[in-house]
Formats: sequence, C-alpha cells, structure tokens
Amino acid sequence: MIEAVLLAGSPNSGPLREVDAAAWEALIPVGGVPMVTAVARVLLAVREVGRLAVVAPPEVHPVLPPDERIMRIPAGDSLMENLARGLAAFPGAPQVLVATADVPLLTPEAVEDFLARCGDRTADIYYPVAEEKVVSARYPNVKRTYVRLRDGRFTGGNIALFRPAAFARCRARGEEFAAYRKKPLKLAGVVGLGFLLRFAAGRLTLQDAERKVTALVGISGCAVVTPFPEIAVDVDKPGDLELAREILGR
Repeated sequence: MIEAVLLAGSPNSGPLREVDAAAWEALIPVGGVPMVTAVARVLLAVREVGRLAVVAPPEVHPVLPPDERIMRIPAGDSLMENLARGLAAFPGAPQVLVATADVPLLTPEAVEDFLARCGDRTADIYYPVAEEKVVSARYPNVKRTYVRLRDGRFTGGNIALFRPAAFARCRARGEEFAAYRKKPLKLAGVVGLGFLLRFAAGRLTLQDAERKVTALVGISGCAVVTPFPEIAVDVDKPGDLELAREILGR
C-alpha cells in the first residue's frame, strides 16, 4: 500500500473567480461535486492507495467523502508549506503519492498506470509528463503550456510520487525556482545560461532536462511519459472549467 496527499489549499483569487464565487478553488463544482471531492474519490479508488491526507482550509473539509481513511490537515500559506504538512502526516513512509485538487478529469486507471510506470521506485521523485499530441487527440480544445524538447513537446502532470525523506533537501531550491520562474536573468544564474540557451533552441532531450533539474535540486528524479492526458489537464482558467464541466456532464 502507498499513502497519498491531496493539496487543496489554493484560494479562488485568480481567473476562475470571474466564473465562480467559491472562496477556494477546491470548492468549485465540476460534474455535480466540488473538485476536491471528485479527486479525493479517485485517489481512494486507486487499488494501491491506503490513507489519504487532505491539506485544505477548514471550509473545504466538510465536502470530503465520508471515508475513515481520510486525514484532514489544515492548510498553510504556500504550496511548499502545504506539501510539507501533507508529507509530515506519514512519517517514515518510503514514498507518498501527491496530487492537486484541480484535476477533476483524473481517473483511477490513469493513476495506477503512472504508478506502474515508476518501475522499481528507487528515485526520490517520479513526475508524469504528457506529449502534446496525446493531449490534443483526447482534448483538442484544451490550452496547455508545452515545453519543446528534441523528443517532442511535453506538458507536466499534476501528480507525483515523492520520497518524503528527500523533501528537506530540495525544498529551498524548489522555492527558489518558483520565485525566479518569470525572471530569466536570475533563473539563468541558477540553472546556467548554456542550459537555458539549449532549452530555448529545443536541443535538450527529456533525459537532459531530467538530469539537470534533479541535480540542481539535489535529489534523484525520473520523468514518466504517460498516455493518460487527464493527468495533465488541470483547471486554472475559465476555459478549463467549461471543458471539465462539459466532459463530466456527459
């Protein structure tokens, strides 16, 4: 069995606020239930998942499924803080499955396939990526940000398999990456100008990017190419919400 963490602490203060007045993104309804309810049900239906720690504000906890395996953890002020709180719920766990609450199209089959592709699970983190052609074939109207590599164009997923013992080593550098993601000069100072130039030219392979990023963060990591595009389709814009409601409404 594997433990799981569901991160559901994002305030509804971005573009989704224009189309839904919920105080927290996790409470926005999709398919007749709040997003956090839908994703929690999926994780609990995964054969390998045991307990589920949901990191969320107190207002979110009442909509969670009535399942004794759920642990309700108060949310903090940032994504990294919420991840730390979720992982702390399972001291000594060799690995923990982490997901965000904004992927209502996620299915148990997609999660189980991802876990199977993680192989021997000796790395500190396994992170799913989906090719543009796979996402577009299933969801032709979805808009995602893709990274151009020699292997193809990829977008990141919204789940990960994480070794809690590695979190302390990579937390500071992860926060640094997040702070500099829209500041190219400072980011170049962290990852190296040569790497950024190769990236911009599309000369990097998926394996190149995997090695560089995990080396900088100080952990071992593995990118897992998934054939399930729903792992990578999150809801953070009004168009995403409309698409998810249409699909789940059918």
